[in-house]
Amino acid sequence: MEQVTDHILAAARKVIAVHINYPSRAAQRGRTPEQPSYFLKPSSSLALGPADAPSTVERPAGCELLGFEGEIALIIGKPARRVGMADAWSHVEWVTASNDLGVYDLRYADKGSNLRSKGGDGFTPVGPGLIAADAVDPAQLRVRTWHNGDLVQDDTTEDLLFPFARLVADLSQLLTLEEGDIILTGTPAGASVAKPGDVVEVEVSTSTTTAGGTAAGLTTGRLVTRVTEGTTPFADFGARPRTDDLQREEAYGSREAAGLAPAAPAEAPASVLTPELKAKLESVCTATLSSQLRKRGLNNVSIDGLTSTRPDKRIVGLARTLRYVPNREDLFKTHGGGFNAQKKAIDSVNEGEILVMEARGEKGTGTIGDILALRAQVRGAAAVITDGGVRDFSAVAAMDMPTYYSNPHPAVLGRRHIPWDTDITIACGGTTVQPGDIIVADSDGILVIPPALADELADDSIAQEREEVFIAEMVQQGHSVDGLYPLNAEWRAKYETWDGPAHD
Repeated sequence: MEQVTDHILAAARKVIAVHINYPSRAAQRGRTPEQPSYFLKPSSSLALGPADAPSTVERPAGCELLGFEGEIALIIGKPARRVGMADAWSHVEWVTASNDLGVYDLRYADKGSNLRSKGGDGFTPVGPGLIAADAVDPAQLRVRTWHNGDLVQDDTTEDLLFPFARLVADLSQLLTLEEGDIILTGTPAGASVAKPGDVVEVEVSTSTTTAGGTAAGLTTGRLVTRVTEGTTPFADFGARPRTDDLQREEAYGSREAAGLAPAAPAEAPASVLTPELKAKLESVCTATLSSQLRKRGLNNVSIDGLTSTRPDKRIVGLARTLRYVPNREDLFKTHGGGFNAQKKAIDSVNEGEILVMEARGEKGTGTIGDILALRAQVRGAAAVITDGGVRDFSAVAAMDMPTYYSNPHPAVLGRRHIPWDTDITIACGGTTVQPGDIIVADSDGILVIPPALADELADDSIAQEREEVFIAEMVQQGHSVDGLYPLNAEWRAKYETWDGPAHD
């Protein structure tokens, strides 16, 4: 097995890193990209991972959150410009291990580009060994990471969001990948934070069959990096380290791992939806409930213009609410990322509740996709209702939980929306919805029922449908609807006789 050498590192003109590529990482971050996205790391961030001793990396003075990410690195062997996916892998010469290090304390300074947070000297150790690309199946590689001896990352390339050939072909459409360029291909779930004195090890391995026979247990060996404490403070004329609990949560992967107190659970709205009342509301159709609401002067209590992924299902539940506001780029930076209001709403919805989203009827972007819809279903949500678009529509439509939506749309919510607040009064589909309102929906539509009226409304709706059974029987027997529908005094007397013990 060949080793990574200084000569190989010196040949790298570009280091290109992929943001999200492993399904496990997408689930952890709560977003699944439709296309790969990238950032550049300077070649000066490269560091040789020798086989006989650990390399060192400095956590800059004043920084708290040095994140590590075990990754598979591809080294380009021949230039690639506008290549297709069928030919792309032939442009990769070597596979090795890498650690995509970065300080979350400086993420704010270059939002998106990661220049200062990910570009520090030594922040891209690679090595120690090289695996020939033509000796492996790129879909059968494995990456593992150890933190102080504990295995914290272990995943394979079998079900990547974007296979390696796609990355090479995609990048080559606009820029030439040159010999020696390095592509970091994303990290799986389990990335976390290393402190001074910690040791992080990354290994890439495989077992595959080639034309020449079986090559079992090919490995790069372990790329070992020891963290040291920086002593030179940042100057006062540039961005200085700063962090908060959101950055700690993202760096460690969860609030629990970061040592933070659990997020305060959303206060459950007061409920009058007893099992008995729920059963009553489930027994009558929305058309009947709508007529009873109208009798009480409530004409603006329907959420209009939406389609259900499960029109065969009837749902009754308490409303929880989420509000999106129109996107403004500066505000999206502070409210759109991390554990934002959208994720908080999804992660706090309880068994039998219905999450209702105010998206202003905006059809030009998605408001929920497959990962978050799945999370809502796993938490027991009865339904999700949005007057905006749905991403990953086929996957969402295949779920048992109904989603009511305006239209499918592939764009991420940041195109038009900022997730702003939860469990407040909102507008959805032309009506006002408050936390704790009772939502009833079936194939006829969606109604919002004020809780104070629900018992009376249910009883009167049951009585109305009982009368309508009698009326239908009379019409079936040939009677005119004149005086029968609605019941006049004569027909009501006949109904009361009909509605005796024989029909109980």
